[in-house]
Amino acid sequence: MSKLFSSKTKELEAEIDGYLDRVATAGLIFQEGVKSYVNGKMDKFEKCYHEITLLESEADNVRRDIKHKLYTFMLIPESRGDVLGLLETLDNIVDICEKVLEQFSIETPNILEFLKSDFIELSELSAKTVDEVVKGARAFFREITMVSNYVNKVHFYEHEADNVEEQLKRKAFNTDEIKQFSKKVHIRHFAEKIADVSDVAQSVAERLSIYAIKRRI
Repeated sequence: MSKLFSSKTKELEAEIDGYLDRVATAGLIFQEGVKSYVNGKMDKFEKCYHEITLLESEADNVRRDIKHKLYTFMLIPESRGDVLGLLETLDNIVDICEKVLEQFSIETPNILEFLKSDFIELSELSAKTVDEVVKGARAFFREITMVSNYVNKVHFYEHEADNVEEQLKRKAFNTDEIKQFSKKVHIRHFAEKIADVSDVAQSVAERLSIYAIKRRI
């Protein structure tokens, strides 16, 4: 299977690479932001939140520019729809990473000591799904036979994230350390929001699998 890009589309290839870099960075900032919040490093958390807000705006601009070039210059017409669909779904990852940190900043949940390691682990697993789906997207453009390998890793880490999410919620609702039911619900809400990142990454991976199959037919 040949690469998707030809010598005539090297500029577009570089721009898509830059976009994928931003998606990967969003996952890393998200992970570091959650970890900083949980550990009470609020200055570092707010820095992460500020960075991901700027990154989300940059990613939107780059995505729109890629879309414009694809249509204006009629580049890679045989795969244009799939490329645009992939970029649109990848954008959902950046959006949700930014949204989760925004909610932490606004709602300031109280994360008790016995839940901290679970929150950090959950954010790490969600960030791993982002990293693997970005690798899968790069493979789609360069080495399509590797796509399924990365997709499988996304599914693995998403499943692990589900397990930690359930464990975290059970701990929150079964403990006497959290007296108010509303605070238990608040913890559940943030566990679900962090896990949503892995769910979105898995949705992208599933679409990526379909696009890869279409290219190989």
